[in-house]
Amino acid sequence: MSESKKSRVTFSILATIVRPAMNLMIGRRWEGIENLPKDGGFIACPNHVTEIDPLVVGHFFYKQGILPRYLAKASLFKVPVLGAALRATQQVPVQRGGAGAATSLEAAQQVVDAGGALIVYPEGTLTRDPDLWPMKGRTGAARLALQTGAPVIPVAHWGAQDLLPRYGKMLHLFPRKRVRVLVGKPVDLSDLRGVPLSKAVLEEATERIMAELTSLVASLRGKPAPAERWDPARKGQKAVGRGYDPETEKKK
Repeated sequence: MSESKKSRVTFSILATIVRPAMNLMIGRRWEGIENLPKDGGFIACPNHVTEIDPLVVGHFFYKQGILPRYLAKASLFKVPVLGAALRATQQVPVQRGGAGAATSLEAAQQVVDAGGALIVYPEGTLTRDPDLWPMKGRTGAARLALQTGAPVIPVAHWGAQDLLPRYGKMLHLFPRKRVRVLVGKPVDLSDLRGVPLSKAVLEEATERIMAELTSLVASLRGKPAPAERWDPARKGQKAVGRGYDPETEKKK
């Protein structure tokens, strides 16, 4: 994927608007930058605790001179203004099934081949864990990593939920919040590459990604993670959407 003038200009305009606002709202501490690949594209896998996570993670990567590309629901590309911005910055639409899935993979491969950063949330949606720990992952990130051959870099962050709580509608601007980002070393998937993408292989790769990500989050939080990751299916929750009450789940 060649970097078009339109893409660079759009990123610059968005950054001019977003970065000053982010700097006013949050203090930041970025760690583990040395773990970012110096050459070649990669897949970054962050945890997902609040709706403004993409701004926090995007702000981090842009500051490192890396233009972030996200997997985004195909339906978002049809939204006025937002869709135009997504297309202009060459974000990757997620298409499910058949030729659409192949198109998504091709676009992801182009990002990686061009040395870019493809940001994929391995949980697939905001965590359902009542205490905001990374929950059980979905296999999409692992599948892309094994299909494209790209290294997987876990990127943990903590603090954005204080600015905008999960499923919240109002920003909590005062006092100024602090966000930490911690980049981990590439997840070792070497023994899983070049073999058939069976369910067992994808689940093993996903588990390794989530284990590394959870360990980084635990480091940021200064406390041990739960022994078992939250599994929405076992809790009777929908895979996506907001069809549950986090406060009720804490009492289970």
